[in-house]
Amino acid sequence: MKKILIVEDDKKISRIIELQLNHAGFHTLKAFTGREAIEMVTQNPNFDLILLDIMLPEVSGIDVLKYIKSKDQKLPVIFLTAKDDTRDMVSGFELGADDYVTKPFNFDELLARIKANIRKNEIQQSPKNIISFMDIEINLECFTVKRQEKFIELSRTEFDLFYFLVLNHDLVQSREQILNKVWGFDYDGVDNIVDVYIKYLRDKIDRNYNKKCIQTVRGRGYVVR
Repeated sequence: MKKILIVEDDKKISRIIELQLNHAGFHTLKAFTGREAIEMVTQNPNFDLILLDIMLPEVSGIDVLKYIKSKDQKLPVIFLTAKDDTRDMVSGFELGADDYVTKPFNFDELLARIKANIRKNEIQQSPKNIISFMDIEINLECFTVKRQEKFIELSRTEFDLFYFLVLNHDLVQSREQILNKVWGFDYDGVDNIVDVYIKYLRDKIDRNYNKKCIQTVRGRGYVVR
């Protein structure tokens, strides 16, 4: 059973998340302050994922994140943020946060992001070098992609973008999330770079096949499914 730490100072929200995650088959522990979170991570090093509110008493969510990543860089952390926490959210990504969900959130979306980040972490830690999705194979050692046994030549950025979308398949990624994970927040270029590279990928991966795996979700972003 996967173990998740919920770090949220609002006890009502924390309890709702706890009940929903328990119902979905997860084991959960809770912390209500940043200091409690640090103590629990120290005492229980085997969490599979941490849900972390940015605004916490005693120790901020940003400082908790620094501590977590200093102990285990690969442990997935999802920020729970208010809509006006953009600056803190950016800081969190720069320090290694893996994802975010804004309040008030839809639990189905939160659950999907939890599962995607746990799955992504398991894949990244697996010694297996081949990822299979639909009729596509991604070789993480050679940085190659095959579809129906035909090699598809991709640039390194195209490969990184496609790999990111496949790792998070069925989960819509906004342009901002893609920019953060593929290009990084220090990217200073044209605003539509994500759209440009999505078009490159579609031309190479989808154009000659009946089944199109790269899809646009209007007003939200892109998804592979």
